[in-house]
Amino acid sequence: MAIRNHTSIADFLLLGFSKHPEQLPLLFGLFLGMYLVTVLGNLLIILAIVADQHLHTPMYFFLANLSLIDTCFSCTIVPKVLVNILTHHHTISHTGCLVQMYFFMALALLDDFLLAVMAYDRYVAICLPLHYTTIMCPQRCLLLVAAPWLCAHLLAFSLTLLMSRFSFCASHSIPHFFCDLLPLLKLACSDTQIFQATMFAEAALSGAVPLACVLVSYAHIMHTILRVPSAGRKHKVFSTCGSHLTVVTLFYGTVFLVYFQPSSSYSADTGMVASVVYTMVTPMLNPFIYSLRNRDIKGALWRLSGWRRCSIL
Repeated sequence: MAIRNHTSIADFLLLGFSKHPEQLPLLFGLFLGMYLVTVLGNLLIILAIVADQHLHTPMYFFLANLSLIDTCFSCTIVPKVLVNILTHHHTISHTGCLVQMYFFMALALLDDFLLAVMAYDRYVAICLPLHYTTIMCPQRCLLLVAAPWLCAHLLAFSLTLLMSRFSFCASHSIPHFFCDLLPLLKLACSDTQIFQATMFAEAALSGAVPLACVLVSYAHIMHTILRVPSAGRKHKVFSTCGSHLTVVTLFYGTVFLVYFQPSSSYSADTGMVASVVYTMVTPMLNPFIYSLRNRDIKGALWRLSGWRRCSIL
């Protein structure tokens, strides 16, 4: 069970969960199960939305994009973790580490931006229902998805480019299960002041602005709901928005715990636990959160399964 320690100067050693080798078989089974549920669940959501004409609306268009991002996000992290546990070979090349970090940041930022877009969509649907089809036209929906993709990749690329110029100290051991920003930053021998300033500026831009959008949108939604006399309509609105708020709370809670702190006070153990939540648990839970509380999605999934049975017969 010992970890191979023959890393070259171009390699990093992902220590991850290696401090507890007796738990690795259990962790492998747990992470593999979560990964399969994540990929299957999110792909089913995408297939249900694409196959059902009734779900070709802005809300489900954004949900399909969120499911796609969650699938890619999980595929960026979990397969490498599973291979490391299975082979006991915990090395990753310098280039591979930077590539993983780039896609991790880009997809995490996309998740962040898209949650804000989905909150805005619910605000327009509930507070401005008569103007919904005009405001959320197909062209604007495409723009609301394309702009986050572009911004996320530009922000991730700038930080990855800065990180690629760092020189690293003799120890190339990363106390994490993937190439994350803060653990890598602690290994750098170069001056990291510019990088940290850029990182916190981007965190403020990509964290505070979307979160403010979510909070303002739901403040208006709550104000509108409280004025609705029908209890049935209130329940329907709360059911629709509750799913989104649950996902938002899980995402922002763990992200703020890890990244909105100085690198000097970063705790590897806390970072790993929180990282498991937002890289594995949250993407796995999202399909359940959105499908179990949504009759349209449940109906589309039943029709999809029925169509598959008929096609097989």
